[in-house]
Amino acid sequence: MNLTRVRLGDIRFVRYLLASAGALAVDVGTFLALLSGGAQAVPASVAGYVLGIVAHWLLSSRAVFVANVAVGGAARNWQKGLFVLSALIGLGLTTTIVAIAESLALDPRLAKLVAIGVSFLATWLLRSQIVFSRRIAG
Repeated sequence: MNLTRVRLGDIRFVRYLLASAGALAVDVGTFLALLSGGAQAVPASVAGYVLGIVAHWLLSSRAVFVANVAVGGAARNWQKGLFVLSALIGLGLTTTIVAIAESLALDPRLAKLVAIGVSFLATWLLRSQIVFSRRIAG
């Protein structure tokens, strides 16, 4: 195994973690603001996650996977589509976890914490291995 590749991968993971923290701040801030305004837990969770997706694309494409961002045209659109698909998978996981917790009368904030961890791992794997792979970027 190439030591340089491992170090670059570690840096990329740290950058992804930081980008995720930024997107998470948008997500959770929206979620908590909507909850405090009287919104239901599931719609508040969805709204927060959607705004977090937008923040995550901006951070991921400009600070994490810069070398593997498609330049433009069909390849860029395909990459954006895959990014949105990975986000929708994360959203599905998040929504399902919060909905199950709500049906069990559990605290939606705790459910959201669990959902954050599950969604983070799933989207990291999808994005690092597929969305921002060299074969997609061209």
